[in-house]
Amino acid sequence: MSRALKAGLYGFRDLKQGDFWRTGAIQVTESHIVGFAGLSGDFFDIHMDDGAARALGFPRRVAHGLLVLSMADGLKNRSPVVLRAVASLGWQWSFRAPVFAGDSIAAGIEVAQVRPTRNAARGIAELDVTVTNQDGTTVQEGRNTLMLTTSRE
Repeated sequence: MSRALKAGLYGFRDLKQGDFWRTGAIQVTESHIVGFAGLSGDFFDIHMDDGAARALGFPRRVAHGLLVLSMADGLKNRSPVVLRAVASLGWQWSFRAPVFAGDSIAAGIEVAQVRPTRNAARGIAELDVTVTNQDGTTVQEGRNTLMLTTSRE
């Protein structure tokens, strides 16, 4: 049975398959795109030049997919639903639609699976994440595997 999680702190034993919540939104800005290019070293023309992006069929330059993924992870981590995370163990991710400066993104998160580890104080949660823009279009989606704890370590 699915339940919408309320604001609070959740360890792996508090989560059940089907639990879900929605993050707040953030607007992707030109400064985010330029800053991410400088940080990552990814100055690919589609991200830096409107003309180059138009030549590839886009109306203007496109935000880096990994920038949007990073921002979605940040939204998850700033959500009123706080997970007692120890570490991110991996991502399986798909880029579905472009994101442009001026777009707002938010994430819907659903607990796909929770399982214990050999350490009784820790467990693994697999989260299905869907990132949408201001029009409700899914721009990215995938699964994040997290190690969680039941106590503050």
